[in-house]
Amino acid sequence: MDVTVVGSGPNGLTAAVICARAGLSVQVIEAQPTFGGGSRTAADPEFSGVSHDICSAVHPLALASPFMAQFDLPARGVKLAVPELAYANPLPDGPAAIAYHDLDRTCDGLQHGASWRRLLGPLVENFGAVVQLLLGDKRSVPLTPLTAARMGLRMITQATPLWGSLAGEDARALFTGVAAHTISRMPSLVSAAAGLMLATLAHSVGWPIPAGGSQAIADALVADLRAHGGELTSGVEVTEPPSGVVLYDTAPTALLRIYGDLLPPRYAKALHRYRFGPGVAKVDFVLSDDIPWSDTRLAQVPTVHLGGSREQTAHAEAEVAAGRHADWPMVLAATPHVCDPSRIDANGRRPLWTYAHVPSGSPVDQTEAVTAIFERFAPGFRDVVVAARSVPAARLADHNANYVGGDIGVGGNSAWHAIVGPTPRLNPWSTPIPKAYLCSAATPPGGGVHGMCGYYAARTVLKREFGIRELPKLAP
Repeated sequence: MDVTVVGSGPNGLTAAVICARAGLSVQVIEAQPTFGGGSRTAADPEFSGVSHDICSAVHPLALASPFMAQFDLPARGVKLAVPELAYANPLPDGPAAIAYHDLDRTCDGLQHGASWRRLLGPLVENFGAVVQLLLGDKRSVPLTPLTAARMGLRMITQATPLWGSLAGEDARALFTGVAAHTISRMPSLVSAAAGLMLATLAHSVGWPIPAGGSQAIADALVADLRAHGGELTSGVEVTEPPSGVVLYDTAPTALLRIYGDLLPPRYAKALHRYRFGPGVAKVDFVLSDDIPWSDTRLAQVPTVHLGGSREQTAHAEAEVAAGRHADWPMVLAATPHVCDPSRIDANGRRPLWTYAHVPSGSPVDQTEAVTAIFERFAPGFRDVVVAARSVPAARLADHNANYVGGDIGVGGNSAWHAIVGPTPRLNPWSTPIPKAYLCSAATPPGGGVHGMCGYYAARTVLKREFGIRELPKLAP
């Protein structure tokens, strides 16, 4: 076997697909019983007609990521619905702030829409360059210096107390909610970058939702891998170094367990010092009907950020970063059935996907906290809840070993790791271990279902280990 990929998340599968298409023999080994990592979907244990997304539910990068754009999911039969109402942020003392796919419509609905347009308009016009910049390898000169400069200036304003330059409480809350996807103190460079890219995508390619659930993306990657001779094995945990070239779609610290005393001492010491970030507690609900939102427009929005005002969200994220549970945690919610009616079973039951931001390793069941937050904006929410499936942050690694302490960013959600990688190396996808490479979200450009960590790792492997300098074509 030329290449072994350990872990079958989107990055691992991306690396495997690229290597297989380059003509190499490839095997993927996965500890879980199903493939997909952060892009998996499973049936509810009681109501089999209702399915829950294990990690990701909405995919802003499914059309925009350079790898995903080349791979072309729609051409492979993956239906990606792009909602007209991309995301929303309910507010305690007024109507919700809503980000529409249409930038003009969004601006028209905000108190100071001109401020939102000044922030995002130039980026939306050049969204491809924004994506290339933020999902780039962080080692190449930007192809569009003007867009890079615009992005840099906006990151500085939104990463510092200057973020008040965005006018209007509704617009500030709307941006803060989308920036909070990174789970970090706010304002910060990493949250500003994520917020700008995700908001830009909402007004350009949109925030797609895959029909049937996130598993559809993983299944498309698996099908292509098999079509090019790749082999996959599930339910097997790697405890010893595989032979040949190995790409690890794992937390960097997994190498401590797999290699043990074979690790170079300095690298082992660096891995022991590796730190994971705050976590998420997951609560999947089964609902008997639509959520009874006070602002009825929210019934048409598949992604909702329930952090309240900017000040409330920033306070909650600071509490979590300090290791404390927030009284009102930031909650992300998704109702995929809004775009995909197939997610509603024959009895009208449908899934509600939620994450609550919590301290690393929190054992606390967040079901009641999340329910109470919904009740703020949708009185009577409890009445439509049929069942709740809770996974505290401390147990999230049972479903995906990469999520240590509930950190879905695998420790990579920081400006430092997004540029440098897990440990300071010129090539962050390499390791000092011969023939061993990392391709998880712990490497640049960081978390998200975009495949670019796997893309850059595969590019490194093909060049260094096999002398292949031209990447294979990815079109179906």
